[in-house]
Amino acid sequence: MYRETNRHFKFDWITIIIFILLIGFGWLNILSASHIGETINYFDFTQPYGKQLVFIILTFLLIILILSIESKFYERFSSLIYIFAMLSLVGLFLFGKNVNGATSWYGIGGMTIQPSEFAKAATALAVAKYVSDLQTDIKNFKDQIQVLIIIIIPAILILLQNDAGSTVVYASFFFVLYREGLPKVYLNIGLLLVLISICSLKFGALITSIIVTIIILAYHFTRASKPPLLKTASIIIACLVLSFGVKFFYQSILQPHQQDRISLWLRLENDPDKIAKMRKDILYNLYESEKAISSGGFTGKGFLEGTRTTGKFVPEQHTDYIFSTVGEEWGFAGSVFVVILFVLLLLRILHLSELQKSQFSRVYGYSVAAILFFHFLINIGMVMGLIPTIGIPLPFFSYGGSGLWGFTILLFIFIKLDSNRINEW
Repeated sequence: MYRETNRHFKFDWITIIIFILLIGFGWLNILSASHIGETINYFDFTQPYGKQLVFIILTFLLIILILSIESKFYERFSSLIYIFAMLSLVGLFLFGKNVNGATSWYGIGGMTIQPSEFAKAATALAVAKYVSDLQTDIKNFKDQIQVLIIIIIPAILILLQNDAGSTVVYASFFFVLYREGLPKVYLNIGLLLVLISICSLKFGALITSIIVTIIILAYHFTRASKPPLLKTASIIIACLVLSFGVKFFYQSILQPHQQDRISLWLRLENDPDKIAKMRKDILYNLYESEKAISSGGFTGKGFLEGTRTTGKFVPEQHTDYIFSTVGEEWGFAGSVFVVILFVLLLLRILHLSELQKSQFSRVYGYSVAAILFFHFLINIGMVMGLIPTIGIPLPFFSYGGSGLWGFTILLFIFIKLDSNRINEW
């Protein structure tokens, strides 16, 4: 009886401890980035740090609920969870609240809920359910199309809400499918698309097209077993269309502020006056964020001592730009500490995923790791100016109830699934 009672409390505490460290350290930085004046009332629920404290308390209640549900529930009802999540995204077009140009929130009383944060876990469950089905063969083109539909539906719905940042995250599922046997050719195609797109913007579509054509022809004629000439010609034509299509998309489809972000990232703009204007306008957040991080030095200025943070030089610093607070007040050492925590979390999830005895749990675990990795990589890269600015939160760190709860649901469903492996006798 004693063994039977206590088996239900065996979870991977390493993952849970890392999670607690992240939300705890994240709250300290939210406090620093959002407090006003010299006196701090830790229970001032009108301020972001006070609200986040409430979100964190509710998070632990949410964790208890997730872990108390039978693990088979998540697999058995994954399709219904996915459908409900998609309906919540569709409902935004009718009842959604527009915030900063994006219709991504439901207004409930004095608070807002962002369903796209919960759709990630729902999509991960749906992908895991479909891929683990006995009739599914991910090497089969028909099954590849069907799993792509599962992934692309929420991505399109979120993109239509003018939330490009959250849409990009759905590309992370590609790595999950690759782990499960998706042919390597897709990986090569994906890398080639990215490379051609960047080169077309940086060096021009014509130069990129010529270089790509020469490389493909050289590869064709130097191979011992030459592929069909028609296949090679088709690849060349596709690359040419992509090269000129990317230029058209950049100039005619993207919004001016999106063009400016990419332009600064790829150093496309050479006019110093225009660059200075961009930094004072659309890129002001990024510019101030970079200055805050660089001013921190190795050990930082100290908790609540960051001049650029307390001076509110970085607008909305407690949300997507929270890592700049870490850089200024905790310095290089504190930034490395945060990076190490995330790396340890990701490695732990991947390790546990490989130990799973069911394909459903393994696929879901890889989905969790991939989603968290994309958020981690993009957010920190964005704040440091290494990649174009995309509105995307740092998991467990950035301010916001929807984000914190969405990532918590994503992670603790996996912890619950993993508990089956731990509790087996």
